[in-house]
Amino acid sequence: MPLLARMLPAPLTMDVRRGAVAQLGAVLADSRVATSGRVAVAVGPGQGDVIEGLIAPTLAEAEVFRVADGSVDAAVSLGADLRKGAYEVVVGVGGGRTIDATKYAASLAGIPMVAVATNLSHDGICSPTASLTYEGGKGSFGVPMPLAILVDLDFVHNAPESLVRSGVGDVISNLSAIEDWQLGNVERGEPIDGLACSMARTAAEALVGRRDSIESDAFLTVLAESLILSGMSMVIAGSSRPSSGGDHEILHAVDQLFPGTSNHGELAGIGAAFCFFLREDRQRLDQVSDCLRQHKLPLLPDHIGLTNEQFTQAVLFAPSTRPGRYTILEHLRLSESEVRDRVEDYVRTVGS
Repeated sequence: MPLLARMLPAPLTMDVRRGAVAQLGAVLADSRVATSGRVAVAVGPGQGDVIEGLIAPTLAEAEVFRVADGSVDAAVSLGADLRKGAYEVVVGVGGGRTIDATKYAASLAGIPMVAVATNLSHDGICSPTASLTYEGGKGSFGVPMPLAILVDLDFVHNAPESLVRSGVGDVISNLSAIEDWQLGNVERGEPIDGLACSMARTAAEALVGRRDSIESDAFLTVLAESLILSGMSMVIAGSSRPSSGGDHEILHAVDQLFPGTSNHGELAGIGAAFCFFLREDRQRLDQVSDCLRQHKLPLLPDHIGLTNEQFTQAVLFAPSTRPGRYTILEHLRLSESEVRDRVEDYVRTVGS
């Protein structure tokens, strides 16, 4: 009897350590990602000069492009530049906006992309999506997974602490997203991928019980691996389902109704805690809340500058951000007054 197994997509190289940017050329050559030297490197406006200086000794022939921001326009412009050259690969070096713009540009140019993360703010490092801004707001665009992934801990240590900590919130929200996927399976018969769930859950559980934090290389390594594993779970699932449920619906609602309120991971963490409150799962609520507090992440609406009423409006608007997705928000179908009461109860319960 033949053995049947599905082939799982995975990066050719995954390297989390200090000095990864300086060794980029060697990594590309050793993994056979680039052999002719025709490499494009995309860097952001903030640390582009530093990165360009570090890669010059091992990637002297590389052409460096500056990515202005994380917008669709910037990604399309980079894609047009990439199409003009016969590049083997484009390397996106920087934070989430630079990597997302490079992922989308690579898909437009039809060439592979390597992600070199200098921050750990969310699971976009390895996800099959690019979150980009445009005139009407912010959207997620499907893209191929990066061919290789490097994380430079030297840069991560120098990144703003709030952004690094927010990666914890994004990974922890997987626990809520998985509950929502399982709910969709029970209530709607939605197919569920057990392997994708296992990977997303494992990524979150790896962080929940740790007592160290972002000052430690050991913690940052686990955080980076968890973010990458979370992204890979979405590749396997073929959607963002294992890492995005009612928690991310609330996140996107806040982004749309009150833009600039907070960052992705911080909002994902608050959304996850509130969704566990709605499920009346006190054990998980306490676990998630304790984790967010430990890493100095916001937990209540006023922690991110929102009133209870504004957060109520975001929860009401949340299901419209992902039409067709079934989560605890769609399941309960709470009225405006009911949501308002739940928000007040959540603030009293978690804030006490």
